[in-house]
Amino acid sequence: MSTPSTSPTTAAFPGGTILGYPRIGRRRELKKAVESFWAGRTDAVDLEVTAGGLRRETARRLVELGLNPDDGSVPGSFSYYDQVLDVVALLGAVPERFRDLLDEEDGSLELDGYFTVARGRGEDAPLEMTKWFDTNYHYLVPEISETTPVSFADHRIVREYAEALEAGVTTRPVLVGPVTFLALSKAADEAGDGFHPLDRLDDVVAAYAELLRALAAVGVPWVQLDEPALVTDSLDVPAERLHDAVRSAYRVLATGLAKATDDTDGERPAILVTAPFGGLGDDGLALLAGTDVDAVAIDLVKGATPAGPLPGLEGKTLVAGVIDGHNVWRADLTAKLDAVESLRGLGAGALAVGTSTSLLHVPHDVEDEVFGDGPGTTLDPRLRDWLAFADQKVGEVATLARALAVGRDAVADALAASSAAVASRATAAGVVVPEVRERAAALTDADFARGPYAERAAAQAARLNLPPLPTTTIGSFPQTPEIRKARAAWTKGELPDADYSAAMRAEIERVVALQEELGLDVLVHGEPERNDMVQYFAEQLDGFAVTANGWVQSYGSRCVRPPILWGDVRRSAPITVEWSAYTASLTEKPVKGMLTGPVTILAWSFVRDDQPLGDTANQVGLALRDEIADLEAAGIGIVQVDEPALRELLPLRRADQEEYLRWSVGSFRLATSGVAPATQVHTHLCYSEFGEVIGAIDGLDADVTSVEAARSRMEIVPELADAGYSRGIGPGVYDIHSPRVPSSEEVTELLTLAVKAIDPALVWVNPDCGLKTRRYAEVEPALAHLVAAAREVRATL
Repeated sequence: MSTPSTSPTTAAFPGGTILGYPRIGRRRELKKAVESFWAGRTDAVDLEVTAGGLRRETARRLVELGLNPDDGSVPGSFSYYDQVLDVVALLGAVPERFRDLLDEEDGSLELDGYFTVARGRGEDAPLEMTKWFDTNYHYLVPEISETTPVSFADHRIVREYAEALEAGVTTRPVLVGPVTFLALSKAADEAGDGFHPLDRLDDVVAAYAELLRALAAVGVPWVQLDEPALVTDSLDVPAERLHDAVRSAYRVLATGLAKATDDTDGERPAILVTAPFGGLGDDGLALLAGTDVDAVAIDLVKGATPAGPLPGLEGKTLVAGVIDGHNVWRADLTAKLDAVESLRGLGAGALAVGTSTSLLHVPHDVEDEVFGDGPGTTLDPRLRDWLAFADQKVGEVATLARALAVGRDAVADALAASSAAVASRATAAGVVVPEVRERAAALTDADFARGPYAERAAAQAARLNLPPLPTTTIGSFPQTPEIRKARAAWTKGELPDADYSAAMRAEIERVVALQEELGLDVLVHGEPERNDMVQYFAEQLDGFAVTANGWVQSYGSRCVRPPILWGDVRRSAPITVEWSAYTASLTEKPVKGMLTGPVTILAWSFVRDDQPLGDTANQVGLALRDEIADLEAAGIGIVQVDEPALRELLPLRRADQEEYLRWSVGSFRLATSGVAPATQVHTHLCYSEFGEVIGAIDGLDADVTSVEAARSRMEIVPELADAGYSRGIGPGVYDIHSPRVPSSEEVTELLTLAVKAIDPALVWVNPDCGLKTRRYAEVEPALAHLVAAAREVRATL
């Protein structure tokens, strides 16, 4: 491997690159190191050593897979927790309640402070969390005011470049662009009326300019600034203002700073601006072409090929994001190469190949999985040739870049292999199941509708006999080490079925007893048998596969293994009935049956891309409809069908949203509309900007909807009231994504806000989300405070 030069250079942009890479480690090494640090078992030095090792291993691996070590092809996209929080730390832009964590001299955050802003402390709530565009990744929402400190406070990104250079790789530092950072921020509580975070653009851009100077000083050839805010019109920022902000920001960063060249030092590296997660559109591309940035990356998986030629592109590199960074299917490389070459008419100075998004959203490596029919195997052998995880996608980028540089003949074998894999997948057994298609085709409008809500509410009140402000939880209880150990042993065949069932039943008995002791009104079984709210169902539905090591970061140290939905979906046997029926036998109180909804199952899986999502959603909805019918037959009077991802899949362009909401709401109603009026249907939504889907929340026609509301202090409740929402609502009063235990006074205050904003007869009392990731030492007092608050407010009605 050659050693890169340390002198600044603006050599042509790499022929092939990726926009980012998974940062958690192949075996979740970062998760384990971070959680060990949180627990006090290790210190910051230990954590930094682990993180440095992961960064060096990533750089080495990407070079091994075909990226150039010398020209900035390798992205430096590491984060300890969240890329938006990284910019908060870069700028020292923390909320007032955390200002004491900043270093008095330079305004920087140590790792302890960085994680405190993310997780909270005592009475200081953490930053809000919400979904990152149309992904299942959660980012932390910055809080900005007129007085928020903003400066170039954290040099970590510079140190990490030097670290990689020492290891023989010239990386490309990656960070969220200044416009997107501010567009996604919220006004802090202390901000004045009419203030918008974009009002601080000049200050933030000045800090970014200092950063670029520091990067140029150590020889960084390229820097990547991600501006996905440009692919959506759903932010609370008018398009004109957003575009003006882009012009202003890059007038300073690209035009105002002298660019480094092979012969001269400069104030900035070359700048790549990316626009992932959607179509940039001709206007957006023209906007960036009109700036002096050096390269623009466009998403050609979600977005259409732009029209051209475009003035301004002639001096820039256009990076064609043709390899899907958000799904796991192997690409048809011939078709992708055609798509790249079709861009020649745009008039760009050069073309390069890239991923549509960062590969943060896919697992590391298909080769980490086991394929076959013998003991210990996890995946159908056919899937091996159909799948491309992060490492395979890097290989696809390298292949296309080579074809673009030296011609198709040089990669003919790879092109032929990809075509064969695509053809094999299209004709495989199980991809199309005639009886599934016939059942879906026979659906009528009646299959998507229940009777009037007033009639249902009366029947349910008579059956359930609940007090005002009924208390419940979202479903899961903490997954203790003992539960995980038993499930792992059973999965490996080391624990007999009877022993496993006995262990789960014992845990259910304990959870029921605890809920009755706490005084909750509607009980759950705690879900001890479930590894994940989507994977559990995927393991028992035809058409899905699950991985052994396909971990993907969801937020912070939270990682999930999204199932792979590859064929037509159907239910061959009941899934949850045994556990719910057993729970009901232990108590006189109502028990909720717990299911995951069709939209969330799709959103948190890697879904087939060979048919409309709405068709796939209806197949899942029919499978759940059968499950609900069996729960109802077993005497379960309340069924909760969780849809926390309803907002997540909402298209980023408003023009596309109506069709999405039609089929997404329809699939939920298909799943839930077969029940009797006296059976109460609940749903749950979390960590989204609900204001955009209030109409859809109403359209679900659930009898009770629980929503995340604690971090945002009930802001969704007045919005629902203003929209005329008139069914049961459970605004979360306990933020379970933080280790904090809210006091009963805090919960009482939140609940009081709720009953002032909406008819108290509609209000339920519950946590924000399930309790699986918390410890009983936190959960028990928090739920006790929840029940106490409900009783206190109930007494005032």
